[in-house]
Amino acid sequence: MTNDDSVDINTPPNPVLTVASTQKEEQIMSRATEKITALYCRLSQEDSLDGDSNSIVNQRIILERFAREKHFPNPLCFVDDGYSGTNFERPGFKKMLDEIEADRVGVVITKDLSRFGRNSAMVGMYINVTFAQHGVRYIAINDNFDTIDPNSVDNDFAGLKNWFNEFFARDTSRKIRAVNKSKGERGEPLTTNVPFGYLKNPEDTKQWLVDEVAAKVVRRIFTLCMEGRGPSQIATQLEADKVLNPTAYKLRQGVDTPHAEPENPCRWHESTIVNILERREYTGCTVNFKTYTNSIWDKKQRENPIENQAVFYNTHPAIIEQEVFDKVQEIRQQRQRKSSLGKTSLFSGLVYCADCKQKLYYCTTQYFEKRQDFFICSTHRADKA
Repeated sequence: MTNDDSVDINTPPNPVLTVASTQKEEQIMSRATEKITALYCRLSQEDSLDGDSNSIVNQRIILERFAREKHFPNPLCFVDDGYSGTNFERPGFKKMLDEIEADRVGVVITKDLSRFGRNSAMVGMYINVTFAQHGVRYIAINDNFDTIDPNSVDNDFAGLKNWFNEFFARDTSRKIRAVNKSKGERGEPLTTNVPFGYLKNPEDTKQWLVDEVAAKVVRRIFTLCMEGRGPSQIATQLEADKVLNPTAYKLRQGVDTPHAEPENPCRWHESTIVNILERREYTGCTVNFKTYTNSIWDKKQRENPIENQAVFYNTHPAIIEQEVFDKVQEIRQQRQRKSSLGKTSLFSGLVYCADCKQKLYYCTTQYFEKRQDFFICSTHRADKA
């Protein structure tokens, strides 16, 4: 007797279920035909120590081959070479993000999740929120991660992989900090860029040599300050005399500098003069731990209190004598600058804001009586500018 309700094991499965994921992928590809396939490559300084496997060239080859084999349209490469995965303020990444937010990207592909970033919270936010809002599909090739299939077991483990990537960044940061702390406590200079007026010894980059041409400018700046000139007046004088500023001078000497070439090579900024006048290294000492950062996520450099800095004397030739340096610091602390009307106040340079602890500036006009003159906080004045 035959049961009409029995199921024939040879009956083919529901074809809709069989091709559902394929159709979904084809639909996404169809919609993305006119959109960019963003190939993102990133390499930090620490990653470069791993050899060619993580190199930008290697990543690009892998991504371009994958895009070609999977028929992803309009591939465009975005590159960040020498940028930490903990920092998302990367030029290549920001350009890619601009394209995504303009709805010009259909797919983003990286070699693995760590190339995208090493901050699990930020990686998750971009993939699960930003990309989803703009209909962007994300693929990490080596981690078998693809947002087109949210039920994939590999996708379930993505959060754990991101956490391990973040742990790697934390561990690397701890090791680097420990090495720098050890070097700094031994008296090795931690600064990468030597102060204007010095050069690294080609035979021993830990040693500084005096660059006599630049050192002459440094001595002149201290002399002008001793004569009563303020930073802005010194900057104006150097520009009038066509003296190259530190960035322009270093670039013309073939020395690497973190700053771009200035439009006016003889334009001196007041802040540059202040930095030179306050830099203790000109007396022949090495000063380490002048700044610090709160964490690997917050890269802002904050000034370290003097008592937490490490000073090592007579580590390189002095450009400025200690007595001259001390005198300049005293002059700068006590100097009472005249206003454009030639007026001054007994308290100029001595009073500070009770809230932000910044200097108060003396303000007056030709229409004021003496009793109408006042002081204004430098921070407040800068905010209004």
